[in-house]
Amino acid sequence: MTYETKADAIESVFQTAAATDAGAEISALRAEMVRLSTLVTARGVVGSAFAGVGSAFAGARPMLAGAKADAATPAFAESYLRHGTLPGDGTKAASIGVGPKGGVAVPVEIDAVIDMVLRAASPIRSIAQIVDVGSANYRKLITTSGVVSGWVSETGTRAETETPDFAEIAPPMGELYANPAASQAMLDDAFFDVEAWLGGEIGREFARAEGVAFVTGDGVNKPRGFLSAANSTADDATRAFGTLQTIAAGAAGAFAAANPQDRLIDLVHALATPYRQGAVFVMNSATLARVRKFKDSTGAFLWQPALAADQPATLLGYPVIEAAAMPDVAVDSLSIAFGNFQAGYLIAQRRETVVLRDPFSNKPFVHFYATKRVGGAVIDSRAIKLMKFSA
Repeated sequence: MTYETKADAIESVFQTAAATDAGAEISALRAEMVRLSTLVTARGVVGSAFAGVGSAFAGARPMLAGAKADAATPAFAESYLRHGTLPGDGTKAASIGVGPKGGVAVPVEIDAVIDMVLRAASPIRSIAQIVDVGSANYRKLITTSGVVSGWVSETGTRAETETPDFAEIAPPMGELYANPAASQAMLDDAFFDVEAWLGGEIGREFARAEGVAFVTGDGVNKPRGFLSAANSTADDATRAFGTLQTIAAGAAGAFAAANPQDRLIDLVHALATPYRQGAVFVMNSATLARVRKFKDSTGAFLWQPALAADQPATLLGYPVIEAAAMPDVAVDSLSIAFGNFQAGYLIAQRRETVVLRDPFSNKPFVHFYATKRVGGAVIDSRAIKLMKFSA
């Protein structure tokens, strides 16, 4: 009725003007005003009659082009993932940044899904130290020797102590990519959760690639795996920093014929006491199948299954992480690792994942080319020990 009140006020102005100076122009304006008032009133009636219908059927079918999307639908999924468009308002609401090579950075919510899948599916990522970096030139300083201290009396002279030595670690970085695809019909389906699908697909493909790089990567356009680090039989006191210590298994390409479990105990106690809190075993499933059969002198298995759903199974009291990228037992292979990877291995990553939507290369499928910069390297060689299958 507000529109009618405004129209009546304007009508009175026209009547006043007509009384003083009637003319054809005034008559034309009056007719146009009546027409516009009728249109506005009609639209108001239709809008009130169908209020709430959009929310009741919001998930039934996708809206036609040009229709207004439901407010609860994230702008990123509705505009870019489904239709390949980036309206200005949606871009700001979704916090999308333009990537240097094309594409857009996914919102924080999808990045969180990717990180969750990576932690669940990438074994080394679940135990290593992770830092988010802003560029590929990340450096980390590591103390290679502790601060020297001493005892003195209350009035005794304090001699100058030595300062600690530092080593600079620059983890090699590479661009990790995934290229999942979905049909356009899937994207058009309003019941298809495109955000959860995209995060899960990217996370699984990233985890598959990372699983190999963090273990055996050579550091060329990819992380340097901990098995690619130099190794030596020397202990911590004499071994060069950056070199991992190896413990012999007792036989070439096999466990020792007698008391093979003794070498596992040697591996555990080669690690310094501070690092053992939080330490884990890392091996593949084939090696683990052999280790699980080891028994002590009383006939009890060294392997202890989990006592609760949220507790890991243990070997000699330490959790075991299965990593498919670890090598099978062979001559001089490094098939078992033991250490505190939170202290010993660093994963550096750019936080945002950049996605480029490609609906042209493989019709009728739409590819989502996702990239993320990831690096990795051993940062404390005293925190990880390796078992070498040699005599």
